[in-house]
Amino acid sequence: MYDVVMLVEEELSSPDADRVVGLHASVPDHVRYHVIVPCEDAQARVQSSLSGLASTEFYGLTAERHSIASEDEMRTAQRQAQEAVDAQANAALERSIDRLRSLGQDATGLIAHGRPLDELSEQIQRVNGQEVVVLTRPHVVAEFFHVDWSSQARRHLGVPVLHLLEAHNS
Repeated sequence: MYDVVMLVEEELSSPDADRVVGLHASVPDHVRYHVIVPCEDAQARVQSSLSGLASTEFYGLTAERHSIASEDEMRTAQRQAQEAVDAQANAALERSIDRLRSLGQDATGLIAHGRPLDELSEQIQRVNGQEVVVLTRPHVVAEFFHVDWSSQARRHLGVPVLHLLEAHNS
C-alpha cells in the first residue's frame, strides 16, 4: 500500500483530483489517499466579531448599541458558528473524497480543527504515509519567505512533499 496524505486548502476540484491521481498512475502499489481539510476556528471568529462591535463604541463610531453577550450567549454563538463551519468543512471533505473515489481510488479523510501542519504530521504517522501533496491557492509572500505549508512540511516531515496550485473549480 502506498499512502499519500493530502492537505487541501479548499475542496478538491475535479481537475485537481485528475492531476493528483495522474501523478501516481505509475506507482506499482495500490495507492490510498488521505485527505485533510482544515476547519476554521469559529470561536476566534465570534470573538473577533464581538471585538469589532466593542471597538466601534470605543472609537465613537455610530453603531447600534449592542448589549454585551452573557457567557452562555457567547458559548451558544460559538457552538453554533463552529457547527456551521464544521458542516461546510465536512461537505467539502466528502465531495473531495467522492471525486477521488469516482476515479477508482481508495480515499479517506478528516477535517483539522487545530494547526493543519500538526494534523498532517499526525496523519503521516497514523497511516505510515510515504508522500504528502499540499494543494493550495498561490500564496506568493508566504512562499517567498518559505513559511507556507509546503515549505514547513518539507522541513519537518521527512517524506517527499509536492506542492500543487489549485486549478479553477469546475
